[in-house]
Amino acid sequence: MPLDPQPRKMEGKVFKKIMVPVDLAHLDKLERALDVASDLAKHYQASVCFVGVTSPQPSAVAHNPQEYAEKLAQFAKTQSDRRGLAFEHKAMTSHDPAIELDETLQDAAHQIGADLILMASHVPGYVEHVVSSYAGYLASHTEISVFIVR
Repeated sequence: MPLDPQPRKMEGKVFKKIMVPVDLAHLDKLERALDVASDLAKHYQASVCFVGVTSPQPSAVAHNPQEYAEKLAQFAKTQSDRRGLAFEHKAMTSHDPAIELDETLQDAAHQIGADLILMASHVPGYVEHVVSSYAGYLASHTEISVFIVR
């Protein structure tokens, strides 16, 4: 059977809502993922929501969840102005982000109706061979597409 030489038109958008987890303590590691998220959003005319997770306790980033939410909102505004897109934002609170981050991100993705999770990653080391990365967990445990950017 010969291949159809005509490309098929896709019905509707491929991605409508892209979730980008943001670690405000490591913004220097996000640039490439933000570039990709912006390009995909423009290409698919999708919205992008930055999701940040904090704890109720004071941290190096913020003294409390309200301050963290304000900083995340400011980050979204700065990126919106810089990239010419209207980025949304959602701050989530977890009692122990180190332990609950996977589930918290998965919950956030469902709450905002994400159909793509785009995450920054890093070059894997020994720890990732023993304990799964957050991106790896989401890719394995959610029905939502996960795009990992190194």
